[in-house]
Amino acid sequence: MLDKKVVELLNQQINKEFYSAYLYLDFSSFYKDKGLDGFANWYQVQAQEERDHAMLFYQYLHNNNVRPVLEAVDKPSVPMENLKDPLEAGLRHEEYVTGLIHNIYAAAQEVRDFRTTQFLDWFVKEQGEEETNANDLITKMELFGSDPKSLYMLDNELKARVYAAPSLVL
Repeated sequence: MLDKKVVELLNQQINKEFYSAYLYLDFSSFYKDKGLDGFANWYQVQAQEERDHAMLFYQYLHNNNVRPVLEAVDKPSVPMENLKDPLEAGLRHEEYVTGLIHNIYAAAQEVRDFRTTQFLDWFVKEQGEEETNANDLITKMELFGSDPKSLYMLDNELKARVYAAPSLVL
């Protein structure tokens, strides 16, 4: 049986992951409006990943005989004035999500819930990758974003990204 506090945090994480998907869809729309289909694609793939993350938490609770509690998902409200704004907001958001995962991990460790910490190990690693990817996008935008030809090439690179479902076994 899962600890009450751990269950509460896992339920909250479902909501946070769905919010992440909304946020990244908003970023995708921003870039689509700017004619940057590659950036739009990159964030659409991100949104798919976040929805799957939410479903992994959802399934984990069900697998442990806990009914998930679904709450309303907040509307994203990140101001986006220039092409770099969503990238920087994305990095800040990933750092925030990393903190949330660490909080759940710490709560599970505190009550010696080894099953949940093992489940969260994948997310800890995933968040490291997410932060690296967000940092890399900012670096590329800083290097190439001010030159139209380079921005075009970067956009084409991002257009090639395809979705790959997570391989986490519950």
